[in-house]
Amino acid sequence: MYLLYFLLWVIFNGNLTLEICIFGLIIAAVILAFTCKFMDYSMKQELRIYKKIFLFIRYIIVLAIEIVKANFGVIHMILTQKEEVEPVLATFHTDLKTPAGKAFLANAITLTPGTITVSLMDDQYTVHCLDESMAEGMNESVFVEYIGKLEK
Repeated sequence: MYLLYFLLWVIFNGNLTLEICIFGLIIAAVILAFTCKFMDYSMKQELRIYKKIFLFIRYIIVLAIEIVKANFGVIHMILTQKEEVEPVLATFHTDLKTPAGKAFLANAITLTPGTITVSLMDDQYTVHCLDESMAEGMNESVFVEYIGKLEK
């Protein structure tokens, strides 16, 4: 949160000078202290966020790569009309614990072309896939692995 407060200060000022940076560091510290005291936030949470930020960035990169790969898969499916497209509803379970982790996975599935998360009940996902090949191995996908690491 401290870095976020500082970045917001710099963005709202529109300039980057030494004076703005010094005031920004002080104001960000005051706002963080207020947040910790009155909004049930702790420095332990802050440190956890800093430890996981690089893993989250890697997750975003993997998500972008998977979106591009799925785009090419759908393009290939459209351009080669040799085989008939057979849509399928796939159901699978995951070991994700937090509601945020489950929502991240549902959104990642929906963001990749050719798949849409239809429902999420507890740990059971129902996903509409354009083809049966897209439904294979969904519960062991790279998204589940990264989100599981982010939950720990």
